[in-house]
Amino acid sequence: MTTAPTATTDEAAQPPAPAPAKSAWATLRPLVLRLHFYAGVVVAPFLLVAALTGLLYAASFQAEKIVYDHELTVPAGDRELPLSEQVAAAREAHPGGTIAAVRPAPEADATTRVMLSGIPGVDPGHTLAVFVDPYTAEVRGELEQYGSTGALPLRTWIDEFHRDLHLGETGRLYSEFAASWLWVIAAGGLVLWFSRRRALRTVRGTGGRRRTLGLHGSVGAWAAIGFLLLSATGLTWSTYAGANIGELRASLGQETPSVSAAGGGEHAGHGPAGGPAGDAAHGVGLDKVLTAARAEGLGDPVEIVPPADETSAYVVKQIQRSWPVKQDAVAVDPATGEVTDVLRFADHPVLAKLTRWGIDLHTGTLFGLPNQIVLMALAAALILLILWGYRMWWQRGRGSAFGRPIPRGAWQQVPPHVLVPLLALIAVLGYFVPLLGIPLAVFLAVDILLGEIAHRRGRRTYSGGPAVR
Repeated sequence: MTTAPTATTDEAAQPPAPAPAKSAWATLRPLVLRLHFYAGVVVAPFLLVAALTGLLYAASFQAEKIVYDHELTVPAGDRELPLSEQVAAAREAHPGGTIAAVRPAPEADATTRVMLSGIPGVDPGHTLAVFVDPYTAEVRGELEQYGSTGALPLRTWIDEFHRDLHLGETGRLYSEFAASWLWVIAAGGLVLWFSRRRALRTVRGTGGRRRTLGLHGSVGAWAAIGFLLLSATGLTWSTYAGANIGELRASLGQETPSVSAAGGGEHAGHGPAGGPAGDAAHGVGLDKVLTAARAEGLGDPVEIVPPADETSAYVVKQIQRSWPVKQDAVAVDPATGEVTDVLRFADHPVLAKLTRWGIDLHTGTLFGLPNQIVLMALAAALILLILWGYRMWWQRGRGSAFGRPIPRGAWQQVPPHVLVPLLALIAVLGYFVPLLGIPLAVFLAVDILLGEIAHRRGRRTYSGGPAVR
């Protein structure tokens, strides 16, 4: 009887090799995917409204030129009348109210604007702009105006619709909520898209959900940088995040400076063209004030603000927001016509300049028409991405119902050395951007609560598999 040979030590069964450790990204990807999914589902309606109204706003600049062509333009003449005569014509047509500012015609075929405040029937935060032909002093019309860019009724209505849905300060929460989450969704989608294998990013020759995903990812990848810029610049003048950014700039000494209009002189208001404080005829008058500003290099377009009281100076400031930006300002003594203070945009702190450029980029004024076209393209892309996103969710449910959400529990797969710094970063961002931090905290609390309820019912599952009870 023969016996089977005894297995050698080398031939003995070896214990199974341990599974290779997951990379940090492999553990983070399900978490990013879940955040991108839920943020997209919940925030998308707000983003859709912001995109639609933003598209209208970007187009309103050109629409305004067409609708208000009669007020804005005149046939170019040979010689402009003195600015004081143009303002006198506006005052004769509208003797009520106070002159808040004057904008001399910036181009040969443009009108002069005389802005009046305190006019009955005009919103207290707006002015009545009286448009005067600089060659004949004919009053071409008057329109309510808002903001430093001189928005007229059409653009004002669209601007307020985009900013607060005509609901006031409460309505501004919608736009801040959308801006707070846009960068999170865009950055998450960008990371997810480039983490996919190149073969899975192809759109050509595909169909169904894979084609929708390909379109969603491709367009999102191209537009992501624009979305990040829109989100960051939109937050700079939002209610809560904007206030935090302002406090941070102040603590760093990076606030936007302003020219000093104080100290107009003890004889202010007693010059040859004396008038009440706040009136354009105060002191030496507009023509000499404008001449003094021109001598300091302030080219068109400019705005002249009369003295606020007997001890204040005129302020003349450039108002060109398009590139190159013209934002220099001077103060002019109303008694002597001498420049008492000069502020150059080149001397503004770095963060003040970045804020100025960012806001102008967001509103479509920094690069004019090309800027507005890009904004319209980004708004259209965001609308398509939202529609494709909801379509993918529907297709995930096999075309008959919305698919199941991404499984919970992904955060438990993230190693502590990655999770702890990530949570700290989120806490800091949540503090400075509360409409990101508060909803995220609520989402996490609800998600954990639902997970515990499912656990107690014995059916808790995670993205990595069933939980161990």
